[in-house]
Amino acid sequence: MRRFPIIFALLAALAANATPAAAASVAVATSVNINKPVLLSKLQDMDFGTLTLSGFTGTRTITVSQAGALTCATNIVCSGVAKQARFNVQGSNNNTVLFTYTGGTLSNGIAGSETIPFTPSGPSSLAITNSGAPGTNFDVGGSLTITSTLAGGTYTGTMTVTADYQ
Repeated sequence: MRRFPIIFALLAALAANATPAAAASVAVATSVNINKPVLLSKLQDMDFGTLTLSGFTGTRTITVSQAGALTCATNIVCSGVAKQARFNVQGSNNNTVLFTYTGGTLSNGIAGSETIPFTPSGPSSLAITNSGAPGTNFDVGGSLTITSTLAGGTYTGTMTVTADYQ
């Protein structure tokens, strides 16, 4: 039993003489990058003008370039003023915006009528060179696949453009 008081006394003495370890600290830089939301607005609708079909069979492709140039196919007479679609994108400076395009079909609005397949074409990405307004304008073209059996009339449809940071 004598050992217990001796061990206890030794432990108490050690605890009294022990010094706590020195604390260490270091400073760390902290930062955050804030991006404004991507804003996309339409400036101009696309127009392929007027197409007059003239004695062909099968299909033909009509194209409006991103610069607004109309390429008309053989046996189709193109008239009127063609226009590419135009958009404005705004966001945060020094970021890249990626674009996706969804086409579909143009329809003359008559139930059961034929449709015209539409495929948009535009830039896949764009570097934002300023924050907010005025933003950057960009153009989108597209192509139509015309069949020789289409009914006459005005065909309309929509294209969806999606923009997001890379």
